Amino acid sequence: MPDAQPPVVLSITGSDSSGGAGLQADLKTYERHGVFGTTAVSLLTAQNTVGVRRVEFVDPQFIVEQARAVLEDFPVAAIKTGSLGAGAAIRAVADLLDELDLPVVTDPVLVSKHGDSLGDDEAVAAFAERLAPRATLITPNRHEAGRLVGRTLESIDDFQAAAQELRARGTRWVLVTGADRPGDGDAVDVLVGPDGERTFVHRRVDRPNVHGTGCALSAAVAARLAVGESVPVAVEKAIKYVVAAIEAGPDIGSGVRPLGFGVDPVP
Repeated sequence: MPDAQPPVVLSITGSDSSGGAGLQADLKTYERHGVFGTTAVSLLTAQNTVGVRRVEFVDPQFIVEQARAVLEDFPVAAIKTGSLGAGAAIRAVADLLDELDLPVVTDPVLVSKHGDSLGDDEAVAAFAERLAPRATLITPNRHEAGRLVGRTLESIDDFQAAAQELRARGTRWVLVTGADRPGDGDAVDVLVGPDGERTFVHRRVDRPNVHGTGCALSAAVAARLAVGESVPVAVEKAIKYVVAAIEAGPDIGSGVRPLGFGVDPVP
């Protein structure tokens, strides 16, 4: 029988019309992990697997109003933030999170996995000064972590140093993801937190189904925190879920294709 009262997770993030990333990816991931997903929409995109055609930003106060509506009615157990847009929206969400005592997983969405900027200097500053210190875990890719610390990251040593530096600024846990790091070897992600440092090595999957990987990863971690798992355990299982989802991705779209969200999570 289904859980009569499944854990609830709130995603504060953008909408992807192609269904592969953003809140659509989060909701699919939550469903697969047995938690109930809710959303506060921060921006809307017209996009497909080839690219983004247009972005419309939601008023920061309406983002917060959506979140409050959920929080006042549902027993939210964890929050995930993703693409928030401008600095004003990031600060508004951070102000809301300051009122709450909940685990928060934050996917910066400041630089794409290919190195393209997705946030201006104001957004980066707002993230670093207000949102990152409030998060339980931030999950920057190597380009985002590099932008936050002001240098290019290529080696595992670079990842470790950047994660330590970001944690020193106030974030409890930092996961730097490096599936796209230079070279032909395995993919490596580095997690740094109060219990020390862990390196996750996993095979690099040569498939075009990588749209929404950061969204799915952070959502899977949030889902697992909502059921009481520790950050290291949640991260390890979330990475395995995303690798399997890449391998199972459907052959739809002519560009960067979506994940196969229906794969079984690691028990």
